[in-house]
Amino acid sequence: MSTDLRNRLFEQLNSLVLIDPHTHIDALSPASKDLSEILGYHYYTELAHSAGLARQAIEAPEITPREKVGILLNNLEPIQNTIQYSWLIEMCQEFFGFEGEVIDSSNWESVFDAAQRKMDQTDWSKQVLKQSGIDAVFLTNDFDDPLEGFDTSIYIPCLRTDDLVFHLSKPTVRERLEICTNISLESLGSLTQCLEHLFTHFTRANAKACAISLPPWFVPTEIDFSAAENALEQIKKDGESVAAEHKETMACWVFWKLAELCDEFKLPFDLMIGVNRSVYPGGVFQGMDLYDSRVSLIQYADLFNAFPAVKFPVSVLASVTNQELASYSWIFPNVITNGHWWYSNTPTFIEHDTAARLEAVPQTKQIGYYSDMYKLEFALPKFAMYKRILAKVLAERYVIDRRWSEERAVAFGQRILRGNVESIFNV
Repeated sequence: MSTDLRNRLFEQLNSLVLIDPHTHIDALSPASKDLSEILGYHYYTELAHSAGLARQAIEAPEITPREKVGILLNNLEPIQNTIQYSWLIEMCQEFFGFEGEVIDSSNWESVFDAAQRKMDQTDWSKQVLKQSGIDAVFLTNDFDDPLEGFDTSIYIPCLRTDDLVFHLSKPTVRERLEICTNISLESLGSLTQCLEHLFTHFTRANAKACAISLPPWFVPTEIDFSAAENALEQIKKDGESVAAEHKETMACWVFWKLAELCDEFKLPFDLMIGVNRSVYPGGVFQGMDLYDSRVSLIQYADLFNAFPAVKFPVSVLASVTNQELASYSWIFPNVITNGHWWYSNTPTFIEHDTAARLEAVPQTKQIGYYSDMYKLEFALPKFAMYKRILAKVLAERYVIDRRWSEERAVAFGQRILRGNVESIFNV
């Protein structure tokens, strides 16, 4: 009974057309040009490297796309147990007609060629969106992205602010800011004008969120104007060699100003909390960062209290922080549980965390999933994974345990998958 019920719920949830509220898609090149752009996703390169494939082989500078695919697929046997390998197989089955369960030296070239025939089609991106059941995707845009040359109703801009908060001591960042705003960064007042300019530019281009990833040590704090002005002067004088206290002061001031502007422009502020960068400097590209369990959301309590009108969709890097996130969303009206980020993006953690959120957090305050993808092809297997888990939780904990009707459970799932994305981000 449970399996049949789960399958029925999944089929209904799978028919829903979705909006993906967080990706790293390049709107000017959204789908893959060849299979190496799929296999180059950091999950595969870091897992292959972890299992023994040398970084030098993975990142060889003169390697062709075909050679890279061959090297990786001939060395993925150790990761065939992982969910990431399942994404690859489902992707190849659904998009490229692959009928097997394993891709290895005996068949990888035929898969490569089948993929290339599809990817060479001029409307491949549209095909992928339609087959994946995706209406639109949120982007991750640097503050100086021009936001031109694409349909912003399908590829929705999102202002990513990590550089502004944590790297303003770099002369290149300040120069980029001056160029894109046409404002000389002479004082804290002009920095404020720069930030206001960015919000105006992004919201006019249909941006629906501001976002940032945050290290475990960061504590948002409102900074006195004179202290921030002094920190900016020291940064302009000393650049990256400036004292750490001035960097931290400036980071807090800019972050708080961004929250004020989110309040003014009515943009949600996506917080992705807990990433510790370059823990493994010998890793492959994008495979060096890890979560840090020393993070606590108590560090953000002053922020949540100070901006009650700002919606804060919060992602945590580790499942161990999920109960704290669910509790904060339980109490704070402006805290929203958001997806299953990075190291929590495997079925065991997703099922545990999803069940906890569904049972504890108001149903209007949960964004079920986002793909975090770099290429469109990943939406299909990633969302399918989540929808299967969501169907299982709804079947077992709501229809069976709590005697909900199937229709009520499906409606709940649809709200988690799409309805809340529309209401929280105003799309």
